[in-house]
Amino acid sequence: MTELGPLWHERHQARLASRSRERAIGAGAKHRLVFVDRLLATLVHLRHGVTHDVHGVTHDVLACWFGVDRSTITRAVGEVRPLLAERGCTVSPGVRLRTLAEVVDHLGSSGKTGIVDGTEIRVRRPAAGRKDRDRFISGKNKQNAVKTMVVTDGDGHVLFCSPTRPGSCADITHARQLGLVKLLADGPAVEILADAGYQGLGAQTSGRVITPPHRKFKKNAPAWYEEIYERQRKAHSSRRIRVEHGIAHLKNWRALARHLGHREHMSHTLQAIAGLLSHQQTADLASAQQT
Repeated sequence: MTELGPLWHERHQARLASRSRERAIGAGAKHRLVFVDRLLATLVHLRHGVTHDVHGVTHDVLACWFGVDRSTITRAVGEVRPLLAERGCTVSPGVRLRTLAEVVDHLGSSGKTGIVDGTEIRVRRPAAGRKDRDRFISGKNKQNAVKTMVVTDGDGHVLFCSPTRPGSCADITHARQLGLVKLLADGPAVEILADAGYQGLGAQTSGRVITPPHRKFKKNAPAWYEEIYERQRKAHSSRRIRVEHGIAHLKNWRALARHLGHREHMSHTLQAIAGLLSHQQTADLASAQQT
């Protein structure tokens, strides 16, 4: 609260001063929802999926709790959610990662292995007649979704969640658009584990992206090859599984189980939850080390 409160107040004052006014700033009705309550309402909205639907019914619940109008809750969530998203992911007390470049530098300096994976979140179907309506249909799950790229360390600690892309975007394409190839090729020597959806990045990054072994025999493979292939595949999968645990922790937040709000808000929602989750993971780790 001590971090976000002054920032929210500063932006609120800048917003008031940015338009022409007939009365002085501060005149008129005062806020009935103080910043602490705005922050609490946003956290409840993210954690329990109390989202704003077409008729505004679910935000009415929060409005009743705090004794304000539904529009006040909707405005509060819209103001606080970007502030939470900008905090980045906490890796140690006072140290946060906000960009993919910072994540690569952190992995290189700490000598840790990174794990990358894409995940999809269901969203509302775009309106009929919208020209890019089909872009949100996922080829994998055959549903309307947005996709994000998640990066964790070898322990499943969330380090980064990318802005979302329509569900039709392939995992490897999304990674290239985010600049992962250039960052790994020009940056420090790091090891990044990925699934088969990222095959091809290894050659582009001098082997820094490691994917499952490529199957050479599609039919009638010798028994000795099957044994070696399965052993290598399972060894890679057992190391990479931590990113799935990190994604599962993210989707325990009901706002990510299925997003019913505006698709344009999905990136801020995801990044805000990633920041909150990583902060809790860091606090739990510090507490465990003290005991």
